[in-house]
Amino acid sequence: MACHNIMILSLLAVTFTLVIAFEPSPLQDFCVADPTSSGQPFLFSGLHVPGNTSNPLGSRVTPVTVGQLPGLNTLGISLARIDYASWGVIPPHTHPRATEILTVLRGKLFVGFVTSNPDNRLISKVLGTGDVFVFPVGLPHFQQNIGTGKAASLSTLSSQNPGVITIANAVFGPTPPIADDVLAKAFQVDKSVISRLQAQF
Repeated sequence: MACHNIMILSLLAVTFTLVIAFEPSPLQDFCVADPTSSGQPFLFSGLHVPGNTSNPLGSRVTPVTVGQLPGLNTLGISLARIDYASWGVIPPHTHPRATEILTVLRGKLFVGFVTSNPDNRLISKVLGTGDVFVFPVGLPHFQQNIGTGKAASLSTLSSQNPGVITIANAVFGPTPPIADDVLAKAFQVDKSVISRLQAQF
């Protein structure tokens, strides 16, 4: 019994030592992802330039992630400028690795996200210039310009590489495609409807 107690105390001592020794802060000031890249790894220029919204969605995202700004590597943050034509939309999508904070720079946006199962509750709001809205990590969300003119927003994300999964593309446009009988059953529609949707992607 004494040996058993000593073992438990030893295990606790090692565990507490490891917990106390944990260092959540970075071990260096920065770590540029590609030190051979030309230019300044800590500078991105051009975010003041509106994106071209002449596309079927009527929107354009200008990302500033570690891919565009190598100095973001290991810093756990990125951002994106989003431009919207009148009635332009950012379709339902998720960021698997980041929470997003959106600030409206100009215009009027209808935004929202859907909570996870079983509730699947839509939380939405109409935002004006200067309003801020949070999209929790991994939840499907969207934005739509509901004003008559152009709109713009700035999103900050809690990851250097947040990832984007556009719901419609992921469901109807993967390679190879998801079997139409699986999608027909999941959406409770005829296979011909699925075929028409898949043809769009």
